[in-house]
Amino acid sequence: MHMIAGDLNCVTDPDGSAPSDHPPQTFVDRGDTSSFAPSSYPITLKFIDICYRLKTEKKSGDGGLFSRVFSDSDNRDRAEERTVLQGVTGTVSPGEILAVLGPSGSGKSTLLTALAGRLNAAGFTGTVLANDQRVTKSVLKRTGFVAQDDVLYPHLTVRETLIYCSLLRLPKRLSKKEKITMAESVISELGLGKCEDTIIGNSFIRGVSGGERKRVSIAHEMLVNPSLLLLDEPTSGLDSTAAHRLVSTLVTLAHKGKTIVTSVHQPSSRVFQMFTSVLLLSEGQCLYFGKATHAMDYFASLRYSPSFPMNPADFLLDLANGAVYPTHDAQNEGDKPNIRQTLVACYNNLLAPKVKEACMSSDHNNTNIAVQKMSSNQENKRNLSNCSWFSQFSILLQRSLKERRHESFNSLKVFHVIAAAFLAGSMWWHSNIRDVQDRLGLLFTTCIFWGVLPSFTAVFAFPQDRAIFAKERSSGMYTLSSYFTARVVGDLLMDLALPTAFITIVYWMAGLRPDIVAFMFSLAVILLYVMVAMGFGQAMGAAIMDAKQASTAVTVVMFAFVMTGGFYVHNVPPCLAWMKYTSFTFYTYKLLIYAQYGEGNLISLLLGCHPSNGSDRADCKIVHGDVEGQIHPLTCVGVLALMLVGYRLLAYAALRRVKA
Repeated sequence: MHMIAGDLNCVTDPDGSAPSDHPPQTFVDRGDTSSFAPSSYPITLKFIDICYRLKTEKKSGDGGLFSRVFSDSDNRDRAEERTVLQGVTGTVSPGEILAVLGPSGSGKSTLLTALAGRLNAAGFTGTVLANDQRVTKSVLKRTGFVAQDDVLYPHLTVRETLIYCSLLRLPKRLSKKEKITMAESVISELGLGKCEDTIIGNSFIRGVSGGERKRVSIAHEMLVNPSLLLLDEPTSGLDSTAAHRLVSTLVTLAHKGKTIVTSVHQPSSRVFQMFTSVLLLSEGQCLYFGKATHAMDYFASLRYSPSFPMNPADFLLDLANGAVYPTHDAQNEGDKPNIRQTLVACYNNLLAPKVKEACMSSDHNNTNIAVQKMSSNQENKRNLSNCSWFSQFSILLQRSLKERRHESFNSLKVFHVIAAAFLAGSMWWHSNIRDVQDRLGLLFTTCIFWGVLPSFTAVFAFPQDRAIFAKERSSGMYTLSSYFTARVVGDLLMDLALPTAFITIVYWMAGLRPDIVAFMFSLAVILLYVMVAMGFGQAMGAAIMDAKQASTAVTVVMFAFVMTGGFYVHNVPPCLAWMKYTSFTFYTYKLLIYAQYGEGNLISLLLGCHPSNGSDRADCKIVHGDVEGQIHPLTCVGVLALMLVGYRLLAYAALRRVKA
């Protein structure tokens, strides 16, 4: 097919300026809250020759473990380099909405991630400018990024979600009342007033609608009054009406001076006409950049036109997929040209030079004003910093307790623990102190129950929170240490009530040692044991960061800990004897025995285990194996305390690997 240049007046302004040049606009401030809102300045974003190459491993065979282990050296996994973006250039000014269109896998999300400064530097080349200067931390703080997935806490209401976000993200110079006022202002601005007391919900919990949930995600970023707002497919999963309402909200924000870049998968015609400019991508390469209203005229000049009236966005996506053919040349199936390569060549020859020229030119007056505002903001950096570590901890703790109150004290979990307590109390109802074997069975059963349950609950903590944690950390909402400490303390406050109720019921129903000191000691041991088990589960979850794999690992390790706990097997093989000293079940079991029978002399007297009376009896061997000669109680407490701290340090170290 011969390339047709056509008349490029369709993609330039009447005065011959570049497609992205627009007349000055008057922007509206937020209103009454502007006196204490974070200061904002207009940002003109330019991206020049953006390229990104991703290295991926090409696995031979089915990729299974045995195929990798036993494969020849010539068939080892090879690293392949895949081009995700190639020479993408464009510009967007304050008051404009740039829509990035393209089929799935065209590089839309990667481009937005690069513009947000969140792309891995390896494999990335190109230049991103804000007001004709390199992007700085100050600019990134004024950039809001709304990911494709709405990552929010499901049990918090819209109002609670945004208030906690404002308390964490807004500058510490603002009072709590002012931060709450800011959150209420954003709720009103984005039309969330009707659902502010409705929980967010998820696929299992009924909450706000999809459009409202997306607006909450946008409100998250609007709290910091960003100058630049990037959105990754905000209309995905929404019906046409909801998508139109959402984009109308973006238009309103653009009219207030925001620079907005959004990727859109398949917008309706009503939505498409609301965009200022369009960037069309196909397999990481640009097919068009210019005004949205001129896109159809440009492709018509290349003799690519729809055969019937249709949504411009649908036609552009057909072009990007190579599903449209020139109207002037009917061809056989085998003679069809490579549409994508042809359109890329047309863009490089006709539009790319003008787009690059527009990116290279600058408005010195506007740039100087923006630079002065940026410098002023850097001088006030101390005032704009987030809240203190203790404030972060306090806010995160409150949020954690409010979010997890439904999880920790749901009726099913409470019934589970209380029913197990009454069942155990009934099975060992008023057991006699001489029934040593029965009582040891009760003590070890308690160890199993409160070793397995907390560890399996805790193993899901960090894998489930990973998406929210990564999102909020990338926004600079809090430090890792404040998040981790708040999560640990919140878990302890929520998860120690049920074991306390369990021990209180079982201890007195089973008729264990009727002494308040023995009861309090047993309760303290179980609570310490629960905290260690929780730390173990958190460490496994943070290290593996996959709920299924981590729960499998916990199953295997807990089985080993229980087997070497000192009740089922007394004569552990020498090669495995070391395992019991790593088992927190082993130390807890010894302490519970000590609380009931002391050093073991009491059991010896009860069973008559004296050399003259036949100390080789089976029940006497229990005394020697389980009680007499056991590790000193203080040593057991010390080891459990070390495990309590050690497991949490391991979890913290593992969380540091999680990329924001």
